[in-house]
Amino acid sequence: MHSYETAQQRIRSRGRTWLVTGAAGFIGSHLAERLLALGQSVIGLDNFATGKRENLPPGIRFIEGDIRSVDACERACAGVDVVLHQAALGSVPRSIDDPIASTAANVAGFLNLLVAARDAGVARFVYASSSAVYGDHPALPKVEALTGRAMSPYGLTKQVNELYADVFDVCYGYKTIGLRYFNVFGPRQDPNGAYASVIPAWIGALLRGQVPYINGDGAAARDFCYVDNVVQANLLAATVEDPAALGQAYNIALGDQTSLLELYAMIRDGVAQRFPELRQVKAAHREPRRGDVQFSRADISKAVRLLGYRPAVRIMAGLEQTIAWYADNLAPVMAEKKVAHA
Repeated sequence: MHSYETAQQRIRSRGRTWLVTGAAGFIGSHLAERLLALGQSVIGLDNFATGKRENLPPGIRFIEGDIRSVDACERACAGVDVVLHQAALGSVPRSIDDPIASTAANVAGFLNLLVAARDAGVARFVYASSSAVYGDHPALPKVEALTGRAMSPYGLTKQVNELYADVFDVCYGYKTIGLRYFNVFGPRQDPNGAYASVIPAWIGALLRGQVPYINGDGAAARDFCYVDNVVQANLLAATVEDPAALGQAYNIALGDQTSLLELYAMIRDGVAQRFPELRQVKAAHREPRRGDVQFSRADISKAVRLLGYRPAVRIMAGLEQTIAWYADNLAPVMAEKKVAHA
């Protein structure tokens, strides 16, 4: 039986060269860090559109480049055994504001890298898809075979990624694995800006003494997945040997659901463990964001069956680790700024 333990043992026992695109980003940096800890040679590719140089782990061989460049993709894939493709312009609202930029990065960039990997003889290509591919399909839990009409340019770009992956299987026999991430969170996720995800945005607001905003009435519910579970899924997908597991897309989540009101209470109480004065902070409500779906929960049985995926970190444990990281890294910075402006 393929398991995360056996996958890591398999990786340790054989040195390979891995390309992680988006390596300076939130998920990519966690993947690169884990692979380096397993004794692998890791190449990182990033253009710093959303990633940060300080996220790059020591020991990585870094190429500053853009997946929209065919040349950058070819250089990055040379001599590579496995590609973990994370680079993209994320965020549903960002894609609604600028669909051209999202399509250029997420569709043209994806195709550039897919062609480069195929031509370089890369043995395994694993890519980040998204729960956004489900669009307006109402069924819960979300099952891989049932997708609906896209609700945003971002969701459409991820649907196109999966279609291109299928076409490369049909036309060239080049099999890939897509991972449909559901609301990933954890350390190093950017808490700043209009496109920040809800968990880092709320933690950041609480630590800064700002008002946390809930989009809508708070009844909307999501399947929030800690980043360590996503790392597990990528390494399982990169090492699985069952031919039936290839050429597939998989839900990567907990298979659970947490409402925004429940989530805010969990985050506020967690932050208050370190900063008791924040225990009574109330969130303000505002209009829901365009393109957001009301409810999302994954059926993860396909990933469990074919990849050996077993999410090890539940939401409370993940929030505790996430809050601890922001308290250690963001809170001291905010305290220094307050002193400087006093």
